[in-house]
Amino acid sequence: MSSNLFIIGGGLAGCEAAWQAAERGISVKLFEMRPGLSTGAHATADLAELVCSNSLGSNLIDRASGLLKEELRILGSLLIKCADQTAVPAGGALAVDRVEFSKLVTQKIISHPRIEVIREEVREIPEVPTIIASGPLTSNGLSQSIANMSGNEHLYFFDAIAPIVTLESINMDIAFRGSRYGRGTQEQGDYINCPFQEAEYDAFVNALSDAERIELKEFDRLHEVEGGVNAGDHRYFEGCLPVEVLARRDMRALAFGPLRPVGLQDPHTGYRPFAVVQLRQDNLAGTLYNLVGFQTNLKFPEQRRVFRMIPGLENAEFVRYGQMHRNTFIYSPGLLLPSMQYKFRTDLFFAGQITGIEGYAGNIASGLVAGVNAARGIKNASPMNLPRTTMIGSLCYYITHADPADFQPMKANFGIVPPLASRIKMNKRQRAQAYSERAIMELNEFLKHEISISV
Repeated sequence: MSSNLFIIGGGLAGCEAAWQAAERGISVKLFEMRPGLSTGAHATADLAELVCSNSLGSNLIDRASGLLKEELRILGSLLIKCADQTAVPAGGALAVDRVEFSKLVTQKIISHPRIEVIREEVREIPEVPTIIASGPLTSNGLSQSIANMSGNEHLYFFDAIAPIVTLESINMDIAFRGSRYGRGTQEQGDYINCPFQEAEYDAFVNALSDAERIELKEFDRLHEVEGGVNAGDHRYFEGCLPVEVLARRDMRALAFGPLRPVGLQDPHTGYRPFAVVQLRQDNLAGTLYNLVGFQTNLKFPEQRRVFRMIPGLENAEFVRYGQMHRNTFIYSPGLLLPSMQYKFRTDLFFAGQITGIEGYAGNIASGLVAGVNAARGIKNASPMNLPRTTMIGSLCYYITHADPADFQPMKANFGIVPPLASRIKMNKRQRAQAYSERAIMELNEFLKHEISISV
């Protein structure tokens, strides 16, 4: 077997995989098609560019996302280390300055003596040890190559990114700083909150529901029809629905979803708002804020008109509007092993969102598993399969064992983890804490006994 490893895709999973393999003595060629071939969603040529949000989710250990990141820290993840170093205030979450994060990851990768970054598109799957981490915006050529090899149709869903506004354009006579239940690293809270009264909320939801959306490109319409989707509807991933789709489902869907006001009190009135839009800091300088949960596919003028109905954003300056794009993932239950290996070719691995793992931290985790196992395979060692009681182990197991009839992208959550042995009655947070404690204990025990983990 070749001692070189090809990695296709310089996103979160590809960069983590490259680092893990290179740290284990493997020579890595990391292929990234940008800037020569753009995706339409990325804005720079940096590696590991964040597109959808600047948040990697909760850092709290009794949250699934927090446990996932703690496991990554234990396993020596490069990208989580970079995220910690470029973090911005976000309450109990890990959010980063997206520009500084990508720059730091790029610097680490290109300066590694065993990693060569090659800026070109790969259209065919190489016949050497390879990790495909091409992401949800995989190029048409490579997508076709994967489809030809697997003999399976790709699945498609549509993902959306949220708008960003300038801090100075937010009306702080109406908006206020605060984190739910007083959590946060800043005295006044890490989020800017735009409070709705009920009549304001109703008017906003009606406008949002009636606003014009951007038409899908003909290419995406083709796959929409092939996928059996009803006319006029789209195949969205439930975990990242455009805000206007939620608004159309029910008048109160947003108030009980991303705009829920629990744990917040408006200092201007002394009362809890009827609903609230939260804005999260997007860069270290604190000059840009993104609208949390406001992924959208509205036309740009409609975004400006409708989102300025949000109290405090009546004069908002938008530096980025929301967009929607087609995301691609493979049929992992039929194609992959929990080691991220392709079932029908042991020196081929997949990692990242193309596998059906959703969320930034989850993609990093799949890259770590693929990178470690690709290195182990090159050195003729058996693959590393993390305990199912860990969040990473459960994610890898879930996407490779999910019900074939209803396979959808999955984020980290305690519902995919094996149940606790204890029958002691616990509330939700106590149960989550017990899951996390068990995972960390068993991961540390696994690493003690996995003598060849550094292979």
